[in-house]
Amino acid sequence: MKLKVFIERENKRVSLDIKKGATISDVLRKLKLNPVTVVTTMNNEVVTEGFTIQSEGILSIHSVVSGG
Repeated sequence: MKLKVFIERENKRVSLDIKKGATISDVLRKLKLNPVTVVTTMNNEVVTEGFTIQSEGILSIHSVVSGG
């Protein structure tokens, strides 16, 4: 299954081949991204690491910014 991914930090779009039933965690691991440093949305809805990808769509990965 093809998954379109937008990585906000790099302003980059990629297309990944993933297995149906893969999780957000699987995708982040494949992209070598630390899940603690990002927030993910699938088709404009916030999703967590355990979210199972059931169909094609657009995954957006946004960097977490904090300060004090």
